[in-house]
Amino acid sequence: MSYQTGLAPARALDDDSDVEEEALVADYKEQVQYSEGGLEELDQATLAQQADDLQSRLVQAAQPLDFQATLETKFQSYDNYCGLFHYILNSEGPVDLEPPSYYWAWDVIDEFIYQFNTFCSYRARIARQANNEEEAQVLRDNPNTWGCYSVLNVLYSLIQKSQITEQLTAMRRNEDPAAVAGPYGSKNLYRMLGYFSIIGLLRIHCLLGDFSLALKTLDDIELNKKAMFARVMAAHFTTYYYVGFSYMMMRRYADAIRMFSHILVYVSRTKNFQKNTQYDSITKKNDQMLALIAICVAFHPTRLDDTIHTALREKYGDQLLKLQRGGPDSLPVFEELFRIACPKFISPVPPDFDRPEVNVDPIEHHLSVFMEEVKTNMWSPTVKSYLRLYTTMDLKKLAGFLDVQPEELRSWLLVNKQRTKQLRWTDAGLLEGELSNTSDLDYALQGDLIHISEAKMGRKLVDWYLRNLSRTYA
Repeated sequence: MSYQTGLAPARALDDDSDVEEEALVADYKEQVQYSEGGLEELDQATLAQQADDLQSRLVQAAQPLDFQATLETKFQSYDNYCGLFHYILNSEGPVDLEPPSYYWAWDVIDEFIYQFNTFCSYRARIARQANNEEEAQVLRDNPNTWGCYSVLNVLYSLIQKSQITEQLTAMRRNEDPAAVAGPYGSKNLYRMLGYFSIIGLLRIHCLLGDFSLALKTLDDIELNKKAMFARVMAAHFTTYYYVGFSYMMMRRYADAIRMFSHILVYVSRTKNFQKNTQYDSITKKNDQMLALIAICVAFHPTRLDDTIHTALREKYGDQLLKLQRGGPDSLPVFEELFRIACPKFISPVPPDFDRPEVNVDPIEHHLSVFMEEVKTNMWSPTVKSYLRLYTTMDLKKLAGFLDVQPEELRSWLLVNKQRTKQLRWTDAGLLEGELSNTSDLDYALQGDLIHISEAKMGRKLVDWYLRNLSRTYA
């Protein structure tokens, strides 16, 4: 297997080169072979040589739990994970075991978080419905099973034990990571689990609604095609999905579009041989990303890659037109697409089984926060369509066109102008960036006059429009 050290070798190629893309494609072909059982004989041979039951537990930890699993099975799965991670983290010295592959390491962390997510959603649903007292009592008596603190503790412990952040920092400085790896970090088992635990933290913090902290967790991982997560398709997809969604919820739409566009183009290049069961879930996520990019483009109009633009028009063409028009008719479309594409948010605390009415659905909560932003911006396309026709315009005149009070319009214009200044990520931490104007139209208020900037909208285009308008009414 390639990259058995857990860290992909540095490549001298340019990050955006076609050769680099082909290398990713080749790695993904290898992953498909692994997922479909092409390496089954290798795993069986390893198991045959290992008399210890722990090796089989390593393989079992990466296996998906049946969707219809009983509550007892979910509890048992949690206990199995606790036992496995306790042994790995609390043994006297590092465990001397070789993981099957770095694909396995991702599968373990991914399945661990997936089961945590689905259990929290299931528990919240039982608490809200209040129609299954037997299961509610079992969940009430076991509030710490699949607890948020326990899951986060595992991920942070794996990161700390493996010294993975120190190793990644050393690599960014072109230093030897082995010098800071320590006894645990020098083992593939710890290094791989620690690396993918960072991606796991991104995912969990996003599910909990802490989008700033979610982005902060990736400070030590470079988002490019050389990163190890990019060699595992599901990890690659998950990383850019949650980074892009976090940017969208922080109103950094240009950065969100950039993240979504990257992974959507990559998926389009690898779709010809994505026939395994994993790709079924990726196809669903692909549609979700198209819905999110439609939302972001409505807030921040921009030119998309032709492949993405074509797919977007085919999948959400009618909805996209309504979003771009704005106004009250766009509100249900924004809500529909958000519900389709958002993560399955969870609450950090167990629900109140005795008072179901006080339990707030996390998805509904984040939807309400998002819709407040939508309502603030729903008139933006209409206002811009008027402002583009003038270089100077009276505030009261524009308020009359929109049938709103002048002071209400003034407040909206000031808020909208402030929001056109957004951070654009460059190459530092994901929370950092350069402040730039993301709008193609700028204006300034002086008393009751609105002065529209011609620098962005193009004087020649406006002159042409006004000449043709005058001919129409001549």
